[in-house]
This record gives sequence, C-alpha cells and structure tokens, in this order.
Amino acid sequence: MELSQLIMFKAVADQGSIIRASEVLHCVPSNITNRIKLLEKELGVSLFIRKGRGLIISPSGRLFLGYTNKILSLCQEAQRALSADSEPTGSLKIGAIESSATGRLPKLLSKYHYTYPSVQMQFSTGEWPKLLDDVVNHKLDGAVIAVTHQHPEIDSIEIYKEELVLIASPATGLIHEPANLNGINMFMWPEGCPYRKALITWLNAHGVASSITSIASYGTILGCVSSGAGVSLVPRGVFEQFNQIGNIRGYVFDDLPSVPNFFIWNKNLGFHSAKDAFAALLSEELGDL
Repeated sequence: MELSQLIMFKAVADQGSIIRASEVLHCVPSNITNRIKLLEKELGVSLFIRKGRGLIISPSGRLFLGYTNKILSLCQEAQRALSADSEPTGSLKIGAIESSATGRLPKLLSKYHYTYPSVQMQFSTGEWPKLLDDVVNHKLDGAVIAVTHQHPEIDSIEIYKEELVLIASPATGLIHEPANLNGINMFMWPEGCPYRKALITWLNAHGVASSITSIASYGTILGCVSSGAGVSLVPRGVFEQFNQIGNIRGYVFDDLPSVPNFFIWNKNLGFHSAKDAFAALLSEELGDL
C-alpha cells in the first residue's frame, strides 16, 4: 500500500469519478484505475461499486475512507511539524453558517489574510449539519456554527454569543410585546436553524401562534420583511448589515436569550498552525460580543 494510492482513492471518493479525479491530480485516468485495482487486490475488498461508467463507494470503501483521511491528515501534520517556517502557511479550509459569514466574519477574514498572507484560505458557507459532517470527514479544517453538538471526533471553543433581534418593516407598526405578533407572517431559515428554534420557543412561552415560512436566504428574508410581508428573527450581526440598507426596524426583548456560536475542528487534525491562528483571531476579535 502506497501513499499515492491513498491519495488517488480519496480523490475518486471525493469527486465520484475517475475522470474528475484525474483532472484534480493531473494524471491519466488509466493510471488511477490500475492503482485502485491494485489497492483493492491488496485489501481483498471492492472499494467501489461499478455501475456503467460511474462509481459508487462501497460500504468497505466508506470504512477505508475514514482511515485514509486520518493517514493523510497525519502525513500533512508531519510535513508541517518538520517545516522550518513557523509562520502559518499552506491551505486552510474554513466553513461557516450564513449568519456568521454575513454579519461577523467579513472584517475578520480580511484581517486574517493581511496578517497571514502565506495561507491560502478556502472559505465556504453551509447549514450546520453539513459543516459538522465536513469537519468530521476532514473536508474542512474548521467551521463556525451556532448549535451545541456532541461528537466524539470534534473539539470546539465558544467564540461569542449572538444577540437576537426581531426585524419588521415600519409599515408593520410598532411591536411592543410578543402578543403584537399574533397573525403576522414570519420568515425564518428551515427546521434545524437554532435561531428559528429560539423564536418558536419564545413565541410558545408567550402563547403566540406561529406561522413560519421557511426561506434559506437572508437576502430573501430581508426582501420579504422590508416589503411589509412579515417579520423575522435574526442575529444582531445580520441586523446591523440589513439596517444599513434601511426600511426595517429592530426590536430586542430581554427574554430572548443570546445564541452561542462555536468554532469546531476535528480532534484528529493535529498541529495546524493556520487553523490555530484563525481560532485565536476569532476569540480575539469576537470574544467581547
């Protein structure tokens, strides 16, 4: 078993195609095909199920992929540990939920790039279950999420608490108490969003019947709210961005608890100076929120 075979196997598993894997690895498809066959022969199992011209990873392949990720991660750790350059360098793959990416991270990402120009960052957004899964499977080096979690392969730090703000168009009228929301349309991210859960819990505590329309876009939510079609509950960071555009009002209620945001990473990632520097900057810049 050779390291190059593991790299090829992971590329095929990630890309779902030998052709696409060959493009990523800059080698001919036949070379990858032959090396995968040799690896399967050595392991005594089929790593992929061949269906026509396509490939589907087999149950044995999924099991082996977990070990492959750990092996390749350890190899990268070894290279970083032996580097004479102590300044963070190399690649850094970071993900974040949309609210954090919109409201809190733009200035921080700019500062990180300025402070550590040798790091090639890849930044993406997504819903927290996908981000968690990508960190577990080493597709991301770290992610910012807003939900508590229990996973044996994940470490985390709480970086800040996000105050929640109810937003509405001036045309909706003043909202002095939860009872004012009876009969008003509400626009929130789909089920699973911690801010949606906070809104429902708060409305139920005050006996307010809720009718929520699911929209997976803060831009679309803003458009609906600013047009007077309803209200929404958003993190303060998002409200501060929206408030610059205008035509919305923000309302804060003492019994709406702040939602903690976490930075998570895989325990098996090992030493990663670029990730550690990013985590430190998160705590430094956002810890006072």
